[in-house]
Amino acid sequence: MSNLIKYNEAFINSFQITEDQLANLTYQSVQGWDSVGHMALIAALEESFDIMMDTDDIVDFSSYEKGKAILKKYNVTI
Repeated sequence: MSNLIKYNEAFINSFQITEDQLANLTYQSVQGWDSVGHMALIAALEESFDIMMDTDDIVDFSSYEKGKAILKKYNVTI
């Protein structure tokens, strides 16, 4: 499974959204992406990519696109 598929599935499964909603997705732009949903997403991503994100990166993870840049710090290329 490619990293892009894993990344997309983390969002889709965490927030119960469709793939076509991903491109412009930002924190609190869908009902599920609140503070609790945010931590569920982070946990799913950490498990999928076998990483442990720093607190600053977790706080800064504010959109679908921003997340791709943050994961690059952990050698995860989307």
